Amino acid sequence: MTDTHNLTVTAIIPVLGDAEPLARLLKIFEGAIDAPEEIIVVDGSQNGECQSVCERYGCHYLSTRLGRGFQQNAGAAKATGKVLWFVHADATPAGNAAVLIRQAIASGSIGGYFRFHFAGPTNFMKELLEKLINFRTQYGTPYGDQGIFATQLAYTNIGGFPDLPIFEEVPLVRRLRCIGRFTELPAPIGVSQRRWQRDGWVRRTLKNRWLACCYLLGVSPDTLAQRYQPMSPVQRPPE
Repeated sequence: MTDTHNLTVTAIIPVLGDAEPLARLLKIFEGAIDAPEEIIVVDGSQNGECQSVCERYGCHYLSTRLGRGFQQNAGAAKATGKVLWFVHADATPAGNAAVLIRQAIASGSIGGYFRFHFAGPTNFMKELLEKLINFRTQYGTPYGDQGIFATQLAYTNIGGFPDLPIFEEVPLVRRLRCIGRFTELPAPIGVSQRRWQRDGWVRRTLKNRWLACCYLLGVSPDTLAQRYQPMSPVQRPPE
């Protein structure tokens, strides 16, 4: 087993002007039991507020063109950690998340992800969807909102994220699973519920499944991205 003290973790956070959620996430890292050694925020909107937040919390800020896959690859290229952890700005990770990542890598995994959990107060529909999503990800693909991580070596060997407008994590996870153990960690990561609240719990879930099925059937990610209604003027993949 590898010594966890040598497993430095770089958290890479792609943002699109998400200053408020970014500040909340960095506050969580600030109070974590054992935070990532390095944090890189990659902004696809060149937002001055996000840069100010990064300066406040002492993390690296990088401005790139729009595209979550491209942004995450750009962050990975600047990372010095042996483990890369890709975290959405509106995520709520556990305080010991980095510890669990190091333990998983030390035990022989090349990467993994956290269990899906809606942030905020719980209810029957949220609990049901959480169970269904966590069951699906055991056999299917966890998405980016579940805090995917991988060793720098494994990430480099598979070529990183493809530069796709949507579902960029699907090829990445498939390739990682082909070369080593890809582990589901026991701790949950809080996922923002705002899209489900806005569109309706059932409607949002069915739309996400419809998009995923279309992707698996070979529909172009560019076409799917055009059909997906974003939260802002820029395109965002489904979560």
